Order: sequence, then structure tokens, then C-alpha cells
Amino acid sequence: MADYAVTNPATDDRVADYPTATAADIEQALAGAAKSFHAWSRDVDVAERATRLARVAELHAERREELAGIIVREMGKPVDQAREEIDFCVDIFRYYADNAAAFLADEPIDSPAGGSAFIRRQPLGVLVGIMPWNFPFYQVARFVAPNLALGNTILLKHAPQCPESALALERLFVDAGLPEGAYVNLFATNDQVAEVIADPRVQGVSLTGSERAGAAVAEQAGRHLKKVVLELGGSDVFLILDTDDIASAVEMAVAGRLGNNGQACNGSKRMVVMDHLYDEFVERFAAAMAAHRPTDPTVDGATLGPLSSASATRNLQHQVQKALDQGAVLRAGGADPEGNFFAPTVLTDVTPEMDAYREELFGPVAVVYRVASEDEAVALANDSPYGLGAIVVSRDEQQALRVADRLEVGMVFINEVGGEAAELPFGGVKRSGFGRELGRLGIDEFVNKKLIRVKA
Repeated sequence: MADYAVTNPATDDRVADYPTATAADIEQALAGAAKSFHAWSRDVDVAERATRLARVAELHAERREELAGIIVREMGKPVDQAREEIDFCVDIFRYYADNAAAFLADEPIDSPAGGSAFIRRQPLGVLVGIMPWNFPFYQVARFVAPNLALGNTILLKHAPQCPESALALERLFVDAGLPEGAYVNLFATNDQVAEVIADPRVQGVSLTGSERAGAAVAEQAGRHLKKVVLELGGSDVFLILDTDDIASAVEMAVAGRLGNNGQACNGSKRMVVMDHLYDEFVERFAAAMAAHRPTDPTVDGATLGPLSSASATRNLQHQVQKALDQGAVLRAGGADPEGNFFAPTVLTDVTPEMDAYREELFGPVAVVYRVASEDEAVALANDSPYGLGAIVVSRDEQQALRVADRLEVGMVFINEVGGEAAELPFGGVKRSGFGRELGRLGIDEFVNKKLIRVKA
């Protein structure tokens, strides 16, 4: 059975299989990307690279329905959210097309010794991207757009359940006028990827995925002294410190938890609520979560589809049942899915002794915690191996900013859900990884910041 295959999670039907790369395919891809690097980075100036990226954005927009349909078929995302994913890709490619020249301009340095000095940003070479299934186009865009603008070339290994996305993207970059080898899809095995990382023609690796995968790739990259960027798991907090609109807070919490069928690294998985708001929040939140029933993701207006695969469903089912067995209280849903359709679930009374306290629950499952003070809220929020993002709800902006400053995360959004944007850097700390994507910082990861000094 092929490693790369499309299995519709709504039906569990295996739709299509794709052959894994041969050793000859891998060598051809490496050679092509290395050869293309010199032409793409030196013969094509930043203005022309930006023009090609603008065309990539246009093609995403033109093929919006086709690409969204692939997402739904491969991982079960509701079709409206799949369209929004493609729209975000358009924004990202346009952002780097519009700003690449300014981002890559020489940066002068004042020197008391006289003369002149400046930093010139130059590409590193061939990069490997290892991408996940949960955002099969958006995750690629935020890695690829800044690095193509910079002049790096890309070898892209997609998740085995997303081969149709992988081929659609490779075709799109060719149609946008990128030279052969600038962006190459690899249907590679994990062992083959390890060999690619070790190859001296490769200069860096970016992975978005699980903590286990990130540790393995970081070890391989470190062994061969390759730069690596990791965006891994998350167990983001949704802190409700103070509000006079509990209905709005509930609406935001539901959106933060159920987006992408609850399968987002930066989804709001832990609801931390002040004591005076807790009882009303739990009652309303459980009812609001239960009102969202998983349904056919191809239907316009669907808010919740199936989990991405049978294995994902089994894993989440096991986590929820274990939490209940260990003493958690079920407020909505449960561990009894229909196929891969998992009902929105709310747990309370989870304690530090339970596995669910520290695990990432990757699906429509939320845990709600009661706290009695701001200090207790911050301590609970930080008592996690992860440090990706957080949402803080408060009427008092100074309080929200004070708490944001104390949170051990890479991103904080105040009174807002879904605030991510092409210009805002994305990334975390602790076991959520390191490095940043998007924004000005996203183009500064795989770059040679070369000092050039001219004597007075």
C-alpha cells in the first residue's frame, strides 16, 4: 500500500494512491533545486521574484474552489473554512510580493570608526519544508512565500494524506512562472527525508507538525549543522479575566476551540475562567459547544466536520475516556464518535495529576479551569510544556497587557479570536518550537545577514 493516499475522512473511503519517490527521484529533485538556486537567486532580481509571487497569489484566488475542494476531501475541513484558508494564502503571497524589496534592502550600520558598514540579506540555498495535513495550503504559504522572495529554493514534503494538495501546489508554482527546480514536491518517506537533510546541498529545514516529529528533525538537522525552524504543538489558553458580556466571551471561546474541527496547534484548548464568571461561563459554553453538531463538510455553512482520520479519532477518543476514568467531569459531548465525527466535548475538574492536564487535545475538546486570582490564572496558563499562543479577555486593557507580559507564549491576542494575519509573526516557545513565520520576521530565518564594511 502506498504511503501517500487520499482517504476521505467523512466516509473513510480510500480515494487515490500515489507512488512514493524513488532514490532517483530524490536525487533529481536535489540536483534540480541546487541548480535552480543560482539562477533564481542571482539571475532573477527581487522585483521579478515579487512579480512571480504576485502571480502565485492570483492563481490561488483563481483556483479557490478547486483548492478548497481538495482540502475538504483530504482532511475534512468545512468548505467555508477551506475557502478562507485559500484566501489567507492569497494575502500571504501578496504581502511578500509587496514588501520583499523593502525587507531585503541593505541595512546601514552607524560606525564611530568612520567609513561605512551595512548588512546585506542573501539567501542560503536549498531548503526542505516538512508540512502537516491540518492546513495543507496555508502552512506551505507561510514557509514558502518569504523564502522564495528571498531567493531560496524549496523541496517540499507534504503529509502523506495530502498528496492531491501537494501536486496542485507544485502545478500552481510552475504555472506562475517559477523556474524548474525552484519549488519541487517530494513524495518522500521519513528515511528519505533524513537523507535529504544530510545532503550538503540542503541548507535548512522547516517543519510544522508534532512534537515527536520536530524532535526527530531537529536532531537530524543539528547532526549536520543545518538551520531549523519548528512550529509544533500547542495547548493554548483562553483566559477570561473580566467581562460584562459573557455571551460574547462564550462565542469567542467556541470559535477558538472549534475552528478547523478543533485541529489547530493554536486552537484555544484550555479555558481559564475567573471564579465570579466560572459557573455561568461553563453552563453557557457547554450548551454552545453542544449546539454545533459535526456534519457533511462539503455543505456551505457547515461549522464542524469529521476529524482528519480514523487514527486521529481513536487517539482523541482514548484521551477523553482516560480523562473521564481519572475523574474529569463531562459537561458536553463524550468519547463516543460516529465514524470520524466527534461531538464537541467540554471537560471540567481536570487536575494536574491527570494526563489531560498536560496533553494536547487535537480535536473539538475543551477543558475549563476555575481560578480565583490573576496570579493563579497566569500560573495555570504557564503550567504547560507548550508555549504557542494565548487569548486574554478583559475589559481592563492595562490588566490584559500586564497578563500578556507574564505569559510564557510566543503570541497573545487580547479580546480577539482569529487575529492572525500575513504581517503578524507566528511562532512559539518551549515545546511549541522556535523560530518565526510570517511578517517581517518570517523572511529573516533562512538568510545570510552578511556584513560588508568599507574602510574610511
